[in-house]
Amino acid sequence: MNRPERVSPVATPGAPHGPEPGALAQAVGAAFDDHGPLSQAAEGFRLREGQTRLALALARVIEQGGVLVAEAATGVGKTFAYLVPALLSGERVLLSTATKTLQDQLFGRDLPRLARALGLPVSMALLKGRASYLCLHRLEMAHQTGVSSAPGVRQQLSKIERWSKTTRSGDLAELPDLDERSPVIPLVTSTRENCLGADCPQFRACHVQLARRQAMAADVVVINHHLFFADLAIRESGMAELLPSVRVAVFDEAHQLNETGIQFLGQQLASGQLLDFARDLLAAGLRQARGLCDWQALASAVEVATRELRLAAGAGRAAGRLRWLEAVPEGVDAAVWPPALRQLHQALADAAAALATVSELAPDFVRLHQRALLLAQRAERFGQPCEPALVRWVDVGASLRLVESPLDIADTVRTRLLAGPQDDGRARAWAFVSATLGDDERLSWFTEPCGLQDAEVLRIGSPFDYARQAALYVPTHIARPADPAHSADVARLAGDAAARLGGRTMVLTTTLRALRRIGELLGERFGAGADIEVLMQGSLPKRVLVERFRAGGSAGRPGCVLVASASFWEGVDLPGQALQLVVIDKLPFPPPGDPLVEARCRRLQAQGRSAFADHSVPEAAVALKQGAGRLIRRESDRGVLVVCDTRLVQMGYGRRLLAALPPMRRLPSPQAFEAALDELLAEDASKTIAAGA
Repeated sequence: MNRPERVSPVATPGAPHGPEPGALAQAVGAAFDDHGPLSQAAEGFRLREGQTRLALALARVIEQGGVLVAEAATGVGKTFAYLVPALLSGERVLLSTATKTLQDQLFGRDLPRLARALGLPVSMALLKGRASYLCLHRLEMAHQTGVSSAPGVRQQLSKIERWSKTTRSGDLAELPDLDERSPVIPLVTSTRENCLGADCPQFRACHVQLARRQAMAADVVVINHHLFFADLAIRESGMAELLPSVRVAVFDEAHQLNETGIQFLGQQLASGQLLDFARDLLAAGLRQARGLCDWQALASAVEVATRELRLAAGAGRAAGRLRWLEAVPEGVDAAVWPPALRQLHQALADAAAALATVSELAPDFVRLHQRALLLAQRAERFGQPCEPALVRWVDVGASLRLVESPLDIADTVRTRLLAGPQDDGRARAWAFVSATLGDDERLSWFTEPCGLQDAEVLRIGSPFDYARQAALYVPTHIARPADPAHSADVARLAGDAAARLGGRTMVLTTTLRALRRIGELLGERFGAGADIEVLMQGSLPKRVLVERFRAGGSAGRPGCVLVASASFWEGVDLPGQALQLVVIDKLPFPPPGDPLVEARCRRLQAQGRSAFADHSVPEAAVALKQGAGRLIRRESDRGVLVVCDTRLVQMGYGRRLLAALPPMRRLPSPQAFEAALDELLAEDASKTIAAGA
């Protein structure tokens, strides 16, 4: 790939170290002028003071080096605010987002549009994790090992094989009908453990390697937080070579950094991981070394030991996290758990010994041997006491996962991310941006666990007129959250309001139990053929649910109520009349009994601080802001937020949580709530009449 020459309107002829001080800020200011180039890039673009402030702050950090933490509320236009100075700087830029969907949006829409408007011939690359790219070698193996005969798998594999002959990127996102939960994906993608690297017969055509080469040659590289921390932890993504050549790094949706980072900075051993190894061991052994070892017995031993460990954790146990403060997890039989771990370690060690005898026959065996040793090492580690600075727990669900994790990423950020200048001696520029980063002036909820207490902090409020566009209702007549009747009351209120609005309602829950209960009750109320369709998280892929909800009420379709939890609290953009009512079942405090939450609280208490005031309330404030942020997405949007938790108005900490919400007008009674819904209907009718005229 030929790298185009970088052209920047702020480049200074003869200056080896970039633009003159202030030149970038001047160019950024001109770009955001009412008649500047951005008016060509964004439909309906208008000057926003907050957006320009953020862009100028980032321009200053790029010129001088340093760290900027910026909370830019919904409506500020933060994406353009960080992209414009990054592109105009003429520097190599790394952009990291929270999800692959946001990556695709940046790379496929925002960046090309801005580069054209600014007249910059900038080369761009999109880099995702291995699981996003087709592995040609694994696809071939899937056919050879007979897994394609499984029900439903053959058809999907055939579709992927046809696509593989035409795709240039190998990015599975090109297949919109491929469910991200499909069991076929692990069969046709590689992992760090099973990738053969340069020994792979398909190495020259490898889509992962092609993406990395393009990233090394590009001016702007778009990645995601998972990929970034995978590289920091295990040098997996190829950025060990890329990062030193990048001077500007921007992390969008930065509020997810800490929780994403600790996933990669600890240790994990999962039953799915073990069963995948056993399957690959058997397939490679029978295909390339049949008769040299008893591959069936070796693979079976790993599978049996994995099942025994799952049984030791409690076969009938409900899904959740088990504390692991002592030698065995809480509630687990101390006479059963250690032997199960030893049995697993022995099965993996036996597999490693067998693989060592055939490792010269094929690259597959070399990689399998390394995987066996790594998994055996982890099984042995989890049989030892946990280090004091870490926290350990067991995730129990459809699968089993043993986890050992740091409490935050602060040390890693300070020592491995921010330490030291670029190779040419200039200080790097780091920017961390999100709509929600905390509820105090220093954004401590984000900066403390991320080791960014010394960063420049900028808070920019929303340009939306929330007092006019939105209202907040806290019903006081419903059961308290601890009451078993609470979910039924929430379902009744949401159902009544949705019937009044013709759908256009999202119910956000804090637990999966409430999700199921509220969803079931609404499903019973609005049965098949009703004017309201009830959509529940988990029934369909997230992308499909959002599309169905967005289309609700149009072209003769029934209106929709979406009941969701977890990931739907953020990253869902439903502007206009599609969504006009958001109902939150209760205040989103961290789950009690969660081992990671408890460990963080113990650390705060050891420091003489209040775990509730310094952890639980800020966590709830940020989550509440994220959930409320689903309601108003544009200047023309109107809607009502309902928080079905009387603690918001009756408890002292409620004032702090209310202050974290946008300044919506308050609805004091059920009658005022119903009147607000009627106003929304009246406004919609007026808009429809005006559009028809």
